[in-house]
Amino acid sequence: MSEYSFKEAVCQETLACYSEKLFAGTSGNLSCYDRANGLIYITPGSYPYEIMKPEDIMVIDIDGNVVEGPHKPSSEWRLHTWIYKKMPQVNAVVHTHSPYATSFAVVHKTIPVILIEMVPFIGGDVPVADFGVPGTDRVGETAAETLIEHERNACLMANHGVVAVGDSLPRAHVRATYVEDAATIYHHAVTTGMDIHLISEEDIALMKKR
Repeated sequence: MSEYSFKEAVCQETLACYSEKLFAGTSGNLSCYDRANGLIYITPGSYPYEIMKPEDIMVIDIDGNVVEGPHKPSSEWRLHTWIYKKMPQVNAVVHTHSPYATSFAVVHKTIPVILIEMVPFIGGDVPVADFGVPGTDRVGETAAETLIEHERNACLMANHGVVAVGDSLPRAHVRATYVEDAATIYHHAVTTGMDIHLISEEDIALMKKR
């Protein structure tokens, strides 16, 4: 892909996430990593999505140094670079503040496997990473540790939001979408006051084999 194609892809996925209400205001951020050239294409910090264009996408290196772009990169660039450094199979990161999933992040509660789709898309349940102050190395470190330890494609970040990863932006995006979908359904199921029936470990193992 050309440099402009990377910027187009980041901008397109960003606007899609915004239209799906995975972001609110100027919150949330996403990036993709051109590993061949060591360049990360990431959303600018605190920039309105309504007017964002490919030219607004920032380019940084793996250490967060700005290579190109008219703005500052997202304040969460450390979250992205930590994941890219620790997870060589990952080329895209989507960080959302989607409301239902974030509500479980606030109460530090894992979203269990209530839907079989969670297995192929997320890897199983959605664990919670320890709290890290946004914009610090700690938030990236805890997120990367949680994804690796639990072998997941997404996790909650305590009192913060959701991070989803993939080998491409569309995969990371759809995983973030599935986290919010599972969180929404789990929330509604819990509020019925009736028993929650989880997918069995046997069926989870069977799905993973498939």
